Amino acid sequence: MISLGCAKNLVDAEIMLGSVLQQGMEITSNAGDADVLVINTCAFIDSAKEESIEAILEAHQQRRLNNRSNQKLIVSGCMSQRFARELRHEMSEVDAFIGLDQVSQLGAIVEKIVTRPSRSRDASGTDALLFADARPSYIPDYDTPRFRLTPPHIAYVKIAEGCNHPCSFCVIPQMRGKHRSRQPKSVISEIRGLVNEGVREINLISQDTTYYGMDLWPAKAGPRQPIDSTRGPTLTALLRDIQEIEGDFWVRLLYTHPAHWSDELIETIAECDKVVHYVDIPLQHIDDSVLRRMRRETSRAHIEGLIDKLRAGIPGLALRTTFIVGFPGETDAEFEALLNFICRARFERLGVFKYSKEEGSRAAKMQNQVPLKIKNARYRLAMSIQRQIAHEIARERVGAELKLLVDQPHIARSEADAPDVDACVVLSEAAPVGEFIRRKINGARGYDLLA
Repeated sequence: MISLGCAKNLVDAEIMLGSVLQQGMEITSNAGDADVLVINTCAFIDSAKEESIEAILEAHQQRRLNNRSNQKLIVSGCMSQRFARELRHEMSEVDAFIGLDQVSQLGAIVEKIVTRPSRSRDASGTDALLFADARPSYIPDYDTPRFRLTPPHIAYVKIAEGCNHPCSFCVIPQMRGKHRSRQPKSVISEIRGLVNEGVREINLISQDTTYYGMDLWPAKAGPRQPIDSTRGPTLTALLRDIQEIEGDFWVRLLYTHPAHWSDELIETIAECDKVVHYVDIPLQHIDDSVLRRMRRETSRAHIEGLIDKLRAGIPGLALRTTFIVGFPGETDAEFEALLNFICRARFERLGVFKYSKEEGSRAAKMQNQVPLKIKNARYRLAMSIQRQIAHEIARERVGAELKLLVDQPHIARSEADAPDVDACVVLSEAAPVGEFIRRKINGARGYDLLA
């Protein structure tokens, strides 16, 4: 299996592989030995779709080069969910497309495909099987079989699926459906099991982790509803329950939305010592006009006030965010406002995306699309400014003693570093992988620290 895209897609891949093992099949890391190849695709932006298509075609090419005409090729993930009906007619190389509701059924689907007598074209002119529901409703449970693809000491826990936000640049709600939270007991049971297996880092993920539980409330929560535990299950209550789990581990909060933050969540993070002082909060822009066009359900005043509260309420906080440059109609003045905000806010971690025109999104139909040349220039300038800020922040940490989680004998991460996307700490002396250590920072090299 090749899994592309985000950590949420990776969890889907782990569930699919768990289903395969439950069916009595084996997993191999050598594609040439496999009877079935699975490409778990991403369709978040155009470049992700292109990467997915290239992976599918490359898998088919290798199948031909290896003279494995009987080898089956399955496409799963967001691109399959959204475009399977079109792709069935355009990609004859594929034996089956499966949707997001079918991730726990891969084992049974594989069995059906490999025992299929022959590839006879159906009335529509295609012979690829299609397993996909128009509107996904599946969410994993604590006992859903999984074959983890992360290092043994790291795990992602998907606490919800889908999204209710109407962001004009995004089509994820069309692919993954409405927000649906897992029951708190299910999440806690999964985390307790992972900790018992030796996992040291739990990364909580969903399309919007701050909306967790609100869909379970007796009374409907609005799109800008702050977290309020008096109304029903919430992320704050979940974090406090996780805090009570015995074991030596830390918890990282990813994919939050600025509209739902409240004082109780800030206080919970500050008070729970197992929750790292790291917040991932994609803001996308700061100019009010752009935020309205993006339908972000927030404002400059709210964002600036929230950042002040986060900095004041959570000691030593590392803030990660992402911004989009070149959104339709973004003027020089609006982009300049974003740059000024980046300079003032001094985010520890920051990523920039060039706006991608997504078919089916509201923004794709907007006038005043920004030329690629301008998007590229704005991307380079924003990242140049952030690079300088990040390097300065790294140098400011020299002399501090930090708690680190060891990923490789000479590579570790601090609370400020999420797996795969952030910086690392280079160790001068080897340390045991998967364990916590404390080291004094004695230097900085670009984004990374030396200890």
